[in-house]
Amino acid sequence: MSKPRSLRTSAPRRKEEAVPPGYAADPTEGPMLRFEASLPRLPVPPLSSTAAKYLETVQPHLTPSEFSATQSAVQSFLQSEQSKVLQKRLQARATDPSVKNWLSEWWNDVAYMGYRDPVVVYVSYFYVHMDDKSKPGQARRAATLLKAMLPFRAMVESKQLEPEKVRGAPLSMDSYKWLFHSSRYPTKPSDTARKFDPSKHNHVVFVRKNKFFVVPLADANGRELSAAELETQIENVIRLAGNTKAIPVGALTSENRDTWTDAREALLAASPSNAASLEAIESAMVIVCLDDTSPITREQTSWGCWVGDGRNRFYDKHQVIVFENGKSGFLGEHSCMDGTPTLRMTEFLLASLVHNKVDLGPERTPDTGKNLEPPKELKLVLDAKVEKYVKEAEQNFDKLVGSHDLEVLHYDKYGKELIKKFKASPDAWAQLVKQLAFHKMFGRPGVTYESAQTRKYQLGRTEVIRSASNESKAWAEAMLNPNETDEHRAQLFRRAVTRHLQYAAWAADGQGVDRHLFGLKKVLKEGEPLPEIYKDPAFARTSHWELSTSQLSSPYFDGWGYGEVVPDGYGLSYSIGDEYIRWTITSLKRRTAELKRYLAEAADETKAVMERAAAAEAQKQKPKL
Repeated sequence: MSKPRSLRTSAPRRKEEAVPPGYAADPTEGPMLRFEASLPRLPVPPLSSTAAKYLETVQPHLTPSEFSATQSAVQSFLQSEQSKVLQKRLQARATDPSVKNWLSEWWNDVAYMGYRDPVVVYVSYFYVHMDDKSKPGQARRAATLLKAMLPFRAMVESKQLEPEKVRGAPLSMDSYKWLFHSSRYPTKPSDTARKFDPSKHNHVVFVRKNKFFVVPLADANGRELSAAELETQIENVIRLAGNTKAIPVGALTSENRDTWTDAREALLAASPSNAASLEAIESAMVIVCLDDTSPITREQTSWGCWVGDGRNRFYDKHQVIVFENGKSGFLGEHSCMDGTPTLRMTEFLLASLVHNKVDLGPERTPDTGKNLEPPKELKLVLDAKVEKYVKEAEQNFDKLVGSHDLEVLHYDKYGKELIKKFKASPDAWAQLVKQLAFHKMFGRPGVTYESAQTRKYQLGRTEVIRSASNESKAWAEAMLNPNETDEHRAQLFRRAVTRHLQYAAWAADGQGVDRHLFGLKKVLKEGEPLPEIYKDPAFARTSHWELSTSQLSSPYFDGWGYGEVVPDGYGLSYSIGDEYIRWTITSLKRRTAELKRYLAEAADETKAVMERAAAAEAQKQKPKL
């Protein structure tokens, strides 16, 4: 029998690890959140510091005359009384006892909840799981993934999960509450989110042939289902769904958020029973999409996890995606949390399966699952108005996704093991390869956003690492100059790596440029003039993120990615393994395959130059006979 699992775990506590001074454990909050109240608050950087960093980061993108004009605009702002007033307002907000993080409410609204474009492709992000070597079928793979997820859910919901730490310092774990049993809701002018009580909504929802089915995660006696029992229930879902596809109500969640708001109201008005069916979907632990496709290539699987067909989905929630051939992945709803919590959860369940660390329960027998309540289809009643919304959503999705490209470069000539031999940061190396590739393709630096987490602070989320620099530009130009020596190129490379690491450290410490400038603009009052620094063309140009980049690396992933953030840009996610670097590139069909080729060339050439320079240096060190 599969053991019952309480959402309060009795697992033995690990010995308390020492944390740096200034952190106090609150025993009333449970292990997961015990340091939350003593985390430092997100700082407001000094104006002079932000101004200096800003000028340094815009310079590689500007002509000398443009840079001179930007310097004047920045100096004018720094010397103005207005800048001092805005800085004081922001500092007052940062020290307000009722505000845990001066940025979080504003950023969550502007970047996520108030954002009106469709969450797919513009907000959601996806993971591709490494294949299960035992080659399970669709039902078995979905069942074992769910079974492995349950202990992680128990630790999160009981607050027994240990907080993540960086160099011994705990990180904010507040966003973990949105990991399970939560949903985003379309509302005007800004969306909302709701967290449900897992003890009252202990179920999962499957989507198959565009139909939704609810399955309890425990039997009538409260006993958690075994993997074998879940497998029988999933087989029942597949059987009940049949071969005929339903009108895809889930497609509505792929719409513009204002359109989905109106469509949801129409859906609720179409029948009194629809509210309960929607709540059953929204309150589920997670959505499991049982697709009727069997992708083979990395690109096919990435497409399937990123967008699917736009119909067998419910994009307002986290979704586990399982294909008919047993391949699987995850699609993250991004509004309430960033990628690191879902990365930890996904790694936990995949690692526990790979290493046989999860109790799947008894083996399957002919009687397995016979006494379980069968899956219940959540039938949504549609009228002509809702059906029109659905049809339009399908058309809009097909047009949007059809205008996109996705390419995967699994570069397996080297990875972090070789990079470390050159005493270089793997992340900085990968970022510089991207800059060289962009130079090859466009003849200039790419305006680049790299995500840095600021979870060392209360309610911390992200800051921008401005990866394009004067140093990276000088190195890329030297790489493309046939008259340059390898020794000089290597010297410039190391300067660019050092600069990248410095800016990354600033960003993680909340000392970047972009969130501070965003905050100063937010505290402007109605009728007050916009400072010149924001009117200067350099401001818009150097925050127009042509390369939206982020690294998540895991031996249990075979890919991950997201969409571009500007129409003429690229989504450029990457992972760095011991022996590979893998990039997923998305764009609005902007020569995506060419950028893939240039990335491979740039990776080759960076290694070759560093090896030749090292060999030349070693030759110099040899004693002369």
